[in-house]
Amino acid sequence: MSTTTTQTSTSSSSLPLSTSTPKNQPATLHSTLNFFQPPSDGSKPFNYVEPQPSGIQNNFNINPVVVPIKSMRGLEPTFSLDTHAFLPVPSTNPISSASTADFSSDASVEETYYPEVENLLLNTLPGSPKRVLIFDHTVRRAVKGAHREPVMRVHIDQTPASAEARVRVHLPPAEAEELLKGRYRLVNVWRPLNGTVESSPLAVADSTTVPSDALVGVEHRYPDRTGETAGVKFDEGMRWWFWEGMGDGERLLLQCFDSESGSRVPHTAFKVREDEGGLKERESIEVRALIFG
Repeated sequence: MSTTTTQTSTSSSSLPLSTSTPKNQPATLHSTLNFFQPPSDGSKPFNYVEPQPSGIQNNFNINPVVVPIKSMRGLEPTFSLDTHAFLPVPSTNPISSASTADFSSDASVEETYYPEVENLLLNTLPGSPKRVLIFDHTVRRAVKGAHREPVMRVHIDQTPASAEARVRVHLPPAEAEELLKGRYRLVNVWRPLNGTVESSPLAVADSTTVPSDALVGVEHRYPDRTGETAGVKFDEGMRWWFWEGMGDGERLLLQCFDSESGSRVPHTAFKVREDEGGLKERESIEVRALIFG
């Protein structure tokens, strides 16, 4: 079954997203976010990572709802990974700086940018992180037909089950068992690649406002294995944020799982206005890492 759209009473494509120009975005935007709606036939929801010959990428629906999204610009020190499950790292942080990596080359990203990310995580995460294991990255471009476009659907990259499975996939059995006895986290490091974000910025939800029953496991089908992400159903209590004018030297940490704090961050790309024509097309990279300790 292909993805369908179900309108809600709070959704309206005619609702203005902003009363100011894109260069001077207000403290709060109102934009449509696409929330998860379970398959109508009650079947297990799934999503394919790679394009399918049949054209059927998933079997669930979306529920578009207009929500307020507040800017975190100027409020960066008030957020915590343990509490909110996201953390803006300003460019003034000496560990968060412009990279010399060639982001068009996977080899360059792995050789040059991965060590930068590892250093950032070890020195920024709360607690006592002792080891970082980076397992992949994705470059996204807001251009029609790009291999990976921004995801316009509220989700969390991992569930507790798939986070544990990630540890077992990437480490030998005995080592995995030992590390699973301690604290382990799964964190994405997100940054733009082509200057200040004008279109398709990232919205994140405060973990403390996201009820557990709003999260639904979705089979994430790779060519060689099946993982699990979390679809996110709409809840009026959710509080949404974005980092207004985020630039290349800044990093946004997204905690998808933490065995200790339990915090996890729903996130999605969104439109700053109904027609983003004339705005610079966003390019970004997200690096995914397991952190132990």
